Amino acid sequence: MIDIRKFDTLGHANHGWLDARHHFSFAGYHDPDRMGWGALRVWNDDAIAAQAGFPPHPHRDMEIITYVRTGAISHRDSMGNSGRTAAGDVQVMSAGTGVTHSEFNLEDEETTLFQIWIIPDRDGGNPGWGQREFPQADRSGRFVTLASGIAGDDDALPIRADARVAAATVTAGSRVAYDLGAGRHAYLVAAKGRIRINGQDADPRDGIAIRDVATIEVEALDDAELVLVDSL
Repeated sequence: MIDIRKFDTLGHANHGWLDARHHFSFAGYHDPDRMGWGALRVWNDDAIAAQAGFPPHPHRDMEIITYVRTGAISHRDSMGNSGRTAAGDVQVMSAGTGVTHSEFNLEDEETTLFQIWIIPDRDGGNPGWGQREFPQADRSGRFVTLASGIAGDDDALPIRADARVAAATVTAGSRVAYDLGAGRHAYLVAAKGRIRINGQDADPRDGIAIRDVATIEVEALDDAELVLVDSL
């Protein structure tokens, strides 16, 4: 099945400094039919105003992946980590037994990002954080794994879940494919560009929930930037 969830049907909260779209139930947005997809629990499409951000707050027992689309986000946490993650790059925080962190846009321009939460395979464990640069040229015409807890995905940021976060850039008129294992769930979003998925058209930032499909075939109708989560 392929279920295309149009951008204008997503949950929406505008706090002034933060304009957020929620693919799944989150905070004040609740839809019993959109509580998650496999182990994927949260996919927020956030626009954060310049010199604004999330003050220190706690998490536990969640894998939190931040994919920066434009601008940059600056991270600090109770483990003593700090770092700046720029457009196209990724940071991962394993909340484990508990961590407090802040995420601020210290730039002079708006930052846009996807914040993705994946339920870990087991609760507990020491919290952790990491970030990496993933040049877009390296994922031209193919999916590259950004974060993963799947055996064999060694060249990726580690997460504590049987799940994978992958991304690709595809030029207009070109195609890219992703093989989805039996019993697994995929959730795909085009950060930019119109796409066609196994014959069905989707617009930028639509959510596409996929299962029981052996091969996901994506044709770029415009130059497109794709982000995908594969989980049980």
